Amino acid sequence: MNISHENIDEINAVITVDLAPEDYNPQIDKSIKEQAKKARLPGFRPGMVPTAHIRRVYGKAILFDEINKLVSDKINAYIADNKLEILGQPLPAEDDKNDYNWDFQDTFSFRYEIGLAPQFDVPFTEKSKFTEYVIKADAETLESRIKNLRRSYGKMTNPEISEDGDVLYAELKQVDAEGNDIAGGIVNTASVRTDLVDDKKIRKSLIGLKKDDEVVIDIKKAFKEDAQIARVLAIKDEEVAGLEPATFKLTVKNVNRLEEAELDQAFYDKLFGEGIVKTEEEFRAKVREEVESMLVQNATQKLQNDIYLKGLDSVKVDFPEAFLKRWLKATNPEIKEDELEEGFADFLKNLKWTLIENRIITQNGLEVKYEEVLSLAKERIAAQIKMYNPGQEATDQQLAQYAVQLLSDKEQANRLFDEVKALKVFDFVKGLVKLEKKEIEYNKFLELK
Repeated sequence: MNISHENIDEINAVITVDLAPEDYNPQIDKSIKEQAKKARLPGFRPGMVPTAHIRRVYGKAILFDEINKLVSDKINAYIADNKLEILGQPLPAEDDKNDYNWDFQDTFSFRYEIGLAPQFDVPFTEKSKFTEYVIKADAETLESRIKNLRRSYGKMTNPEISEDGDVLYAELKQVDAEGNDIAGGIVNTASVRTDLVDDKKIRKSLIGLKKDDEVVIDIKKAFKEDAQIARVLAIKDEEVAGLEPATFKLTVKNVNRLEEAELDQAFYDKLFGEGIVKTEEEFRAKVREEVESMLVQNATQKLQNDIYLKGLDSVKVDFPEAFLKRWLKATNPEIKEDELEEGFADFLKNLKWTLIENRIITQNGLEVKYEEVLSLAKERIAAQIKMYNPGQEATDQQLAQYAVQLLSDKEQANRLFDEVKALKVFDFVKGLVKLEKKEIEYNKFLELK
């Protein structure tokens, strides 16, 4: 047996595997004997089928399968032994058109195309500089959070006349351009939050209404999101696009208003526990602290994205694009040509970043351990339990059991592995480069690119 590879250029190569009968026949003979022991054929006792009969009836199929296994194993071993950093998987060369007799005496020569990872230097050093933002709550964000907290602990009232922010309990009836009822049209009674109405003119028309008042609105102008329209009309999301006409007569049945809670000791105690906060000043400071702790994640995501973009921009390499497109088609036979072209640029970006991550891990001896993946799985499960079952907590033993079950799913395990790898690379780069801390208010942070 002879196996070798030839570089076509820096990113494309061909691996050639030459097989003589003595290379593969021992394995073929072994497979035929195993088949003979297992075969259940008419006229023969179980396990007593002659190997000559198996060779005559099934020999070519066995030969074909074993040759493929042998070639695949040898190519994979050759790639590992020669430390070839390949992209995708080896593909049979398109011009490899040899015809064989498959008679156990053939000399085979198989050619496989491979895509090689481009060579580059890791783009991050001790001299690399990034800004690490410390996000402060601006006045508008702070007041919005305080308002939401006060409304959460407020009480419902039923004023006579609606104001902005009220909830109108109303009947919505589909009408034509002249305001006449449409026979068989949509009729539904629902709660309409005025502060969720996107169109300013329509929103203004819902202020100053009282019970039994009527107003005609264009529901598609009132709400930008199909899901919101579907909720108000009690229809399916996919039915919104074909909704015609979109004019509805809104008749107020009741005006509901959520009065904000008073800034008093009872309110503070409900939020933070008895006696922890005693003044409005302390309350505002506590809310600011809460908001800014949540914004830490936004700052982290910004830094991660800046590092990602810097890496992509700094590494200038070529990829074996023709090979990669062929490989993507081979592994995704249902993909259409326009879909492949449309997503190929993003595929190359992700591939480039994956190579950068892998290079950082390899050069610096970083390792993703099972315990780290298990720990992340437990964190994700605990967060889900908290989200869907507030107040309920699982024991560490239960979380471990759930996590092991989750990781038994290969797709989920790979996703969590990639998350841990990304975090490990981020932490390493963050510790390597120079970080300049900069305070910025949240509204200004949102304006950053």
